Amino acid sequence: MKLIIGLGNPGAKYATTKHNIGFIALDEIAYQNGWAFNRSNFESVYAEGMIQSEKVSLIKPQTYMNESGRSVRQWLDYYDLSAEDIVVIYDDMDLPTGKIRLRQKGSAGGHNGIKSLVSHLGTQQFNRIRIGVGRPFENQSVTSHVLSPFHKSEHDDMLFAVKKAADAAVYWAQGHTYLDTMTKYNG
Repeated sequence: MKLIIGLGNPGAKYATTKHNIGFIALDEIAYQNGWAFNRSNFESVYAEGMIQSEKVSLIKPQTYMNESGRSVRQWLDYYDLSAEDIVVIYDDMDLPTGKIRLRQKGSAGGHNGIKSLVSHLGTQQFNRIRIGVGRPFENQSVTSHVLSPFHKSEHDDMLFAVKKAADAAVYWAQGHTYLDTMTKYNG
């Protein structure tokens, strides 16, 4: 079993914000596979199905970003999974809109959702796909930036990155190692 986890905040108010790019990427995977987010458990909504011979759950924690790890920990405990069985998709201000970066480990880098995951998982070693959302404009706060929608001029780049991130997560779920996935999709 593999878990693909998107980070974001629940509710229509946040649905199209930069901070919800993880949820948006999961929506793309669900769309590609004809799955629906019609189930809930462990403080999350989720969709599930098979990718080749692997059972895969797409998980959107509903705990708000700062407590995402609480939901993920429950999934891992219930199914007796390890951090190697997950990939986490989330926003990154250090990457420009349209770029993605895959890593197997690393610090939270100031991202509260990743801080929560590191705290609840007890490790910094878990697979991640960071999707670029760019830096705030001059005189714009970080909070205002990540909780705002993408500008029209960024929309095509954002869609490209979401599709590439979704493709990378599916490639990994098909049974490829994360190192092979990184080689194929980084850059």
